[in-house]
Order: sequence, then C-alpha cells, then structure tokens
Amino acid sequence: MFTGIITGVGRIVAAHALGSSSTHGKRLSIESPHHYLDDVGLGDSIALNGACMTVTSFDTANATFTIDVSAESLGKTTGLDTLGPINLEKALRANDRLGGHLVSGHVDGIGSVSHFAQVGESWELRVLAPKDLAKYLAYKGSITINGVSLTVNRVTDVADGCEVSINLIPHTVENTALGSLRSGAHVNLEIDLIARYVERMLSSSSPTSA
Repeated sequence: MFTGIITGVGRIVAAHALGSSSTHGKRLSIESPHHYLDDVGLGDSIALNGACMTVTSFDTANATFTIDVSAESLGKTTGLDTLGPINLEKALRANDRLGGHLVSGHVDGIGSVSHFAQVGESWELRVLAPKDLAKYLAYKGSITINGVSLTVNRVTDVADGCEVSINLIPHTVENTALGSLRSGAHVNLEIDLIARYVERMLSSSSPTSA
C-alpha cells in the first residue's frame, strides 16, 4: 500500500529488454536521490509513477536500483520504459502517517493531459480520463496521477470519458515529476480505493430472504 505522497524523484537511465518477443518485459535501471536506498532491501516495493514494482537489485553507494517490468504491466501503464524523471514512493509502513489517501499501486487506466498551465502561483492540470473510470471521479474526490495523490477540483463529462481539473501548488510541481508534463502527455491513473467498494456494494444483487 501507498499514500500518493512522493518520497523522491528518480530517473530511469536504462531500459533493457528481457527477451526478443512482445511477451517479454524490460529491466529498468533507476537513479534515486542520495541516501534514498539506505532503508531499502531486496524484494521491497517501490511505486514508479504510481505502479507498484519490486526491487530486484540495488547499489546503495550509487543510489541506483533495478526492477523487472512484465509485458503485461508495460501494456497497462505508460512511461515506465521511457528514460527520464519518474515519481518514487516507498511502500507504506504500519506506523506511517497517511498523508494522501489509500493507494494500491495498481494502475486503473491511462489518461491524457489536455491542459497544463500556470495560474497565479499555482498550476492547473487537466486530464482526460477514459470512459470506464469516469463514474469513479467526483468533485473534491481523490485521484492518483503518476503516483501523486491529488484532489479533483472539477469534473466535466465528455463523449469518451471525463476531464478532471486539478490545482497543483508550487511544492507539488517542484517536488514531483508532474512539473515536466505537457499537453498530450499520457499519465497513469488510479481511482480512489473506496470508490471501488462503493460501486460493488451498489451493483451487487440484494440477498433473497429464506
């Protein structure tokens, strides 16, 4: 589990294919901030742009680590095999503060940035979410974009889904990889975990009386 509070911005420096066919995944080499790996061990979970991955090797002295991403994960996410900055979050510990919201690290869909511009001291980010996720997004609800826990300020339904508008304060832009987004960029989306259970409870059939 995660909270959507980014603990470091890393950089994918290499992506090597694990085989020659489309069924093979890739091995990523990632640079992390200095001392970021001091409390990390083999097999630990780290979310990369919101996708939970397993550390397969690491070099504490050089603050680098590797993960293996399956073809299935690559097909369900975006940006995990692209060299450049990436949001990092270590898995939640039982005694940690829940600063964002409950995040599973399982990407539900891919969105597209429709607008990203500065407004006053902050930034407005608008993302087009696919139709199958639209029903889970609500005004002042939570959404995870590239691993960052964010609050929805506005929802506008469109023909093929919905557009969510989000306000990013300067701290978020400066301390995550969201600042490098541009219109047309694809992003990983995870809906609020609670919304999944609400939908399930509302859609399930009522038990019949004996």
